[in-house]
Amino acid sequence: MRKSTSRFQGKGRVDQTSPQVASALAETILVVDDEPDVVRMVSSPLREAGFTVDSAEDGAEALEKARTVRPAVIVLDLMLPSLTGFEICKFLKGSSQTAEIKIIMLTAKHEEVDRLVGFELGADDYVTKPFSPRELVHRVKSVLRRVNGWNEREVVSLGPIRIDHSRCCVYVNDAHVSLTAKEFKLLALLAERPGKVQSRETLLFEVWGDEDAIDSRSVDTYLKRLRTKLGSAAECVKTVHGFGYRMAV
Repeated sequence: MRKSTSRFQGKGRVDQTSPQVASALAETILVVDDEPDVVRMVSSPLREAGFTVDSAEDGAEALEKARTVRPAVIVLDLMLPSLTGFEICKFLKGSSQTAEIKIIMLTAKHEEVDRLVGFELGADDYVTKPFSPRELVHRVKSVLRRVNGWNEREVVSLGPIRIDHSRCCVYVNDAHVSLTAKEFKLLALLAERPGKVQSRETLLFEVWGDEDAIDSRSVDTYLKRLRTKLGSAAECVKTVHGFGYRMAV
């Protein structure tokens, strides 16, 4: 069976995330796939979420990096040359050196039997292609949270703005700011990626998902309302004309 391909193109290894973001989430994710464009499609949202990302293109390299890099999670494609994802999973879960590494199977196969085989071999989760980047990041976080007790930073501070994720509250100079759920998500998303420009389309997809009742230009309206509520801290949310928005650092 020929593997599905992605619209993302690229070559070479995926670079690790910047030190600034890596300090927030010290977990390494190993992406195993023999197609560079798929590696980029999987790795990009993980890096944006703050994870350190490494990659391997075949079973031998995956097994070696599992032992040396010791990733927290392996996103493992099933259709690989030489060794299948099932064989790699069985080997990793059967070795005391690598048994604790969490494995998320990634495949174009949709048959229930494939999922059952993966789980029987010790896989911790299963994602089928096509998938949304947001879903993949959610699955990785869920595996870490469920098994390792991993948590994101509950409180993020940027200048006068303090975002308390555990309470879904925002403060400006210690004064509480009342935000709607969408406004909170927009601010939190920009704060997770300080200094990085986020396009309207990215904000729309990650905050509203598959909702059809809003277009990308409506994001401007929500950002305008958000800035009004932030008051003196509104200047922390910058407009990058022709591109989108970013959080000042």
